[in-house]
Amino acid sequence: MNQADMGLIGLAVMGENLVLNMARHDYTVAVYNRTTARVDQFVSGRGASSRIIGTHTLQELVDQLKRPRRIMLMVRAGTAVDTVIDSLTPLLDEGDIIIDGGNSHYADTARRTTALANLGLLYVGTGVSGGEEGALHGPSIMPGGNPQAWPHVREILQAIAAKVDDGTPCCDWVGEGGAGHYVKMIHNGIEYGDMQMIGEAYWLLRNLLECSPADLSQVFADWNQGELNSYLIQITADILKTSDAQTGGPLIDVILDTAGQKGTGKWTGIEALQLGAPAPTLTEAVFARCLSALKEEREAAAAVLAGPSGRATAPGSPAAFVEDVRQALYAAKICSYAQGFQLLRMAAAENGWSLDFGGIALLWRGGCIIRAQFLGRIKAAYDDTPGLANLLLAPYFRDAIQAAQPAWRRVVATAAASGVPVPAFSSALAYYDGYRSARLPANLLQAQRDYFGAHQYERVDRPRGEFFHTNWTGRGGSTASTSYNQ
Repeated sequence: MNQADMGLIGLAVMGENLVLNMARHDYTVAVYNRTTARVDQFVSGRGASSRIIGTHTLQELVDQLKRPRRIMLMVRAGTAVDTVIDSLTPLLDEGDIIIDGGNSHYADTARRTTALANLGLLYVGTGVSGGEEGALHGPSIMPGGNPQAWPHVREILQAIAAKVDDGTPCCDWVGEGGAGHYVKMIHNGIEYGDMQMIGEAYWLLRNLLECSPADLSQVFADWNQGELNSYLIQITADILKTSDAQTGGPLIDVILDTAGQKGTGKWTGIEALQLGAPAPTLTEAVFARCLSALKEEREAAAAVLAGPSGRATAPGSPAAFVEDVRQALYAAKICSYAQGFQLLRMAAAENGWSLDFGGIALLWRGGCIIRAQFLGRIKAAYDDTPGLANLLLAPYFRDAIQAAQPAWRRVVATAAASGVPVPAFSSALAYYDGYRSARLPANLLQAQRDYFGAHQYERVDRPRGEFFHTNWTGRGGSTASTSYNQ
């Protein structure tokens, strides 16, 4: 009894592989699953190890744990987490720790942290990224919640996390309350953007240059040797060279073009709207998945809606266009990450979190889905300017965008003229142009709001914070709305 270092509840793909990871690092883990047959199957198969103890009840799990007890939940986000917590809390003692490693919404994590603290229990809400492979060999781990728990879970979480070349673990304390799950949510929002942009690059080259999947596999493999080096570029090269066992042709060609999603990208878009944070590329990536799901409608619309064929020949030489697309992908990627970190900065101010933005970039350098060489540049940017308002203002990223800008604009223009949808490329460009514009047409928008709703406006010749209202029609009164920002 009392021999296990960690308890884990939920033996789906991520939970099972995290257990194997812990055992490989010489930690003893007691496991439980609601369907107890799954426990028996695991401990007699992949989990057959003296380091892994199967249990059939929560009480049995709790009885196996060293104090303070540490129990990690790998169950479906939402009410399932609350149900397990409600079942566990009567069995635990003051100072015991519950760790939620699923994709919970950060507000739920903040609520649970407070509620469990009132019961004398410590709660950690941690993002875990890397999929099945990462969970087994080393994920990126983003813990937050009750800081009193960190000294008790730090060793084991950093031991199982991915390590970068210098041995630094891709795991460190993010912040209080829901901060850890918020950072994971932004990670997933950036992941949506990355995947959509890579898809657009693939689609442009496939349609405008009529490149075969095998040719494109080599293109992405070449790109992975340079500044675009990343896990997602690497796996794209692998995907495009894979043959279908049934047809013998490229597997990519028999996969239906409808993308699924689990909600974290959508949460990122909702958070951006609630905070008033401009994140058009991240949200466009979500909308692109939503549009892809309308497969039958799109097929019907294709037969009746006019437009370019989407198969026009790209201008210039094929090699030049491939290089233009590479540069456009890099520039759009910079803007996508800039939006993600801008959202993190605004959320930190809203929630009172002290987030280390450079440190967050380091958490994502290994193990996670968006791991990339490029993240070291982000860490350096925040090291050089800790109060950096936007990544676009950092010298490296400013110069990189400047160098890629002509190619980026050519690609977006060619896509529009050819009828190839590139919502992530084009929204990133619009974001860049908007952010670098000292003046925008919002003056007319604000005049319209004052015209129909007396919402007031500020003047360029008066200090910020002074508001004015005009009786535009001569029929209105002098009373103005007090809700300027609504």
